[in-house]
Amino acid sequence: MAYNLLKGKRGIIFGALDSNSIAWKTAKRVHEEGGTFVLTNAPIAMRMGQIKELAEQTGSEIIPADATSEEDLSNLVDQSVEILGGKLDFVLHSIGMSVNVRKGRAYTDQNYDFSHKGWDISALSFHRVMQTLFKADAMAEWGSIVALTYMAAQRTFPDYNDMADNKAYLESVARSFGYFFGKEKKVRVNTISQSPTPTTAGQGVKGFDGFISYADKMSPLGNATALECADYTVTLFSDLTKKVTMQNLFHDGGFSNTGVSKEVMDYFSK
Repeated sequence: MAYNLLKGKRGIIFGALDSNSIAWKTAKRVHEEGGTFVLTNAPIAMRMGQIKELAEQTGSEIIPADATSEEDLSNLVDQSVEILGGKLDFVLHSIGMSVNVRKGRAYTDQNYDFSHKGWDISALSFHRVMQTLFKADAMAEWGSIVALTYMAAQRTFPDYNDMADNKAYLESVARSFGYFFGKEKKVRVNTISQSPTPTTAGQGVKGFDGFISYADKMSPLGNATALECADYTVTLFSDLTKKVTMQNLFHDGGFSNTGVSKEVMDYFSK
């Protein structure tokens, strides 16, 4: 059901790869709620995914951009404002990649060149995106910027590897830049800490299937799906959350506040 929550609002959505991705589902929901947007991803990711299909479904244009390139981001922001016909009301940062994870390197045996690359793509890119928007004065007042994160930023999940460090940095950037964006531009910045979700990227983490089952049994409401995350993101883009900023918002069915569940206790009591 649509409520026209984003009617007349414009934005940029980073990271839609395929129909499993949260960014993809968010784009569909934003479109349903009346928002218009530009889709963007790294050129290599665009070759791997089906972003053209999403663009056709939502009547959107695609602008390739490397989130580690200031030049690419500046071009993306300038073109988006021109294409959409005005300043931006929302931006979704859904970007994450660990070379160490892809190469099977343990956290205790990191290749630091890989670590730096993953940090640049997954975390520093959020600062770079916001700095580009800030300097260009490209965000409309009461606009909303959201990045996706995971609670490995606060708690230890051994197989999440260096992505845990990247997410911790990402959340810090949201708080720090959120202060300046709020004070000077009346723009809010938040992160959503989502349940483990079977996206293409998520399924690359070792032991993912076992952990998603465990999280589901630990969460009073069960794991939040990608579509439910898209719904939540829409609320943060809307005018209903104008005073919510600099927050890390857990969207995980209650997992983050549950010490132990009956289902898990029963399993270990056998």
